[in-house]
Amino acid sequence: MNDDLFSLAGRVAVVSGAAQGLGQATALALAQHGADLVLLDRNLAGAEATGERIRAIGRRTLVAGTDVSDPLAIAELFRQVDTAFGRIDFLGNIAGDGHLSKPEDLTIADLHRVLQNLVVGRFAMCQEAGKRMLAQGRGSIMNIGSLASSTALGRGHIAYSMAMGAVLQMTRELSTEWSYRGVRVNCVTPAQVVNPSLEARMATDPTLEGRFLKGIPAGRLGQPKDIMGLAVFLASDSSEWITGAIIPMDGGNMAMNAGGTPGHEQRTVQSFRAESK
Repeated sequence: MNDDLFSLAGRVAVVSGAAQGLGQATALALAQHGADLVLLDRNLAGAEATGERIRAIGRRTLVAGTDVSDPLAIAELFRQVDTAFGRIDFLGNIAGDGHLSKPEDLTIADLHRVLQNLVVGRFAMCQEAGKRMLAQGRGSIMNIGSLASSTALGRGHIAYSMAMGAVLQMTRELSTEWSYRGVRVNCVTPAQVVNPSLEARMATDPTLEGRFLKGIPAGRLGQPKDIMGLAVFLASDSSEWITGAIIPMDGGNMAMNAGGTPGHEQRTVQSFRAESK
C-alpha cells in the first residue's frame, strides 16, 4: 500500500481533550504521521506534556486551555490558529463533560450544562473549523459520540444520551451540507474506554467491569490506543470518500442483540457445564 495515503505532512490538526485518553492518543497518532497540532484541554499541564512529546518528534504545537463549552473562547482559539498556522485540516472534537443523574432528579440547570458542553460547544468547534475548511475547499472533522448516541445506557445517563444523540445528528447534517464543498464530517461512537474516570468508577463498584464485558464480544474494554489508526484514517486522504459515517469503536457491542451472549461469556457457560458433569 502507498504510505502517502496516510501521510499528514504539512497538515494542521486541532484536538480537544489532548491531555489524556482518546484526545492524547489521537494527537500522538496524527503527529506520528506528520501533522502539526493544536492541543486543547482544561488540564493545561497535561496538554503541555502531550505537546512536549509531539515536539520531540519534530512537529509544531500550539497548546491552549480553551473551555470548549464556550463559543467565545472557541472563536478566540481559532483566531490564534489563524495566526500560528494559517490553516486547519482536521478537527478531533473529543472533549466534553457529561453528568450522571436519575431522570426524575435531573435539574434543568444540569441538563443545560451538559447540552452546552456536548452539543453547543461541539457545534461551535465544528463551525469555526468548518468555516476555515470550506474556504480551503478541504478538511475533515471527527466528532466523538458514544454508544449513547443511538442506544440507551440507563444508569443515570439521560442528559449524556440526549446530548450524544444530538452529536450524531449534527454529524449527519454537517456532512450533508458540507461534503460537496470538500469538508468531510464523521462520528466515532466508542463503548467503554478505560480512562481515569472509568477506573475510579470500577474501583468503587467491582462488578462494573464484568457487566460492561457482558456486552462486548471482543472480551475487553477499549483502550485509548484503539482510536489511533481510525483518527489517522479519517484525517488522511485514505478516507476521502468517507463522510457522514457513524463508526462504532466498541468491540462489537452495537452489533450484538441486547439478549445476545458474547463468545467469551458462552465459553464460560460451556466450561461450567463441563465441570459440573
